[in-house]
Amino acid sequence: MRTSPLFTASLYFVIGILFTYLAINTVEDTVWNFTTILLLLFATTDFVISIRLVMLHLAIKKAKKK
Repeated sequence: MRTSPLFTASLYFVIGILFTYLAINTVEDTVWNFTTILLLLFATTDFVISIRLVMLHLAIKKAKKK
C-alpha cells in the first residue's frame, strides 16, 4: 500500500507547526539565538515540502483525469 502525497503533506505540515511552536517557546530575550533560528529553518523546510507534496497530489490528480 502506498502513502498518498496528501497524507504525507499533512504530516509535514503538522511537524512544521510543531517546530514553529517549539521555536516560539525557546525565545528568551531576543529571537536571534541559534536554537530559535535552527527550529525555524526546520519548520520552513517542512512547510515547503508540504506545499510541494500538495502540488504533486494535484498534478497526479490532473494527470489521472486526462
